[in-house]
Amino acid sequence: MHQPGHYGAALVVYAPTAAVLLAFGLEPFAVIGGLISLGLAMAPDLDMRVPGVTHRGIIHTVHFAVIMGTVLAAGGLIIGLGGGGDIGTVAFLTAFGFVVGFGTIASHIAADALTPMGVKPFRNGRQYSLDLVKAANPIANYLLLAVGIGAVGLAGALGLAIAG
Repeated sequence: MHQPGHYGAALVVYAPTAAVLLAFGLEPFAVIGGLISLGLAMAPDLDMRVPGVTHRGIIHTVHFAVIMGTVLAAGGLIIGLGGGGDIGTVAFLTAFGFVVGFGTIASHIAADALTPMGVKPFRNGRQYSLDLVKAANPIANYLLLAVGIGAVGLAGALGLAIAG
């Protein structure tokens, strides 16, 4: 997929997290998480700019998703500890970082699995492809973006309704 499709996929995957955060009255975190997710949505495609790295190779894997989740979890841990937060706050920030990092990279991999080229999400494993649309298909990319925006909108309405 291309950029609009990956943004949409990231929003679809992030939407349930946003709903939960909003339901608990954590609006700033819902917004920050969404912005981080959008900011990282294209990270796996950096492999197209790095000489010697195969496109849809190592950074299009679950392993990379775990690494990115761990990096963001470490960031949450550092922020939590640096801010003098209690154990609950530190645990929340750490988990929040992992969920956003892992989920965003996983969404990129899933969106690329919609294309004929597919992905090998487990590295040396088998190729996964639903072969539904070509990556450059503008209708598919913008439709996925629209679905993502709709998912976040629905999640926002649901989360805010639960929060009362």
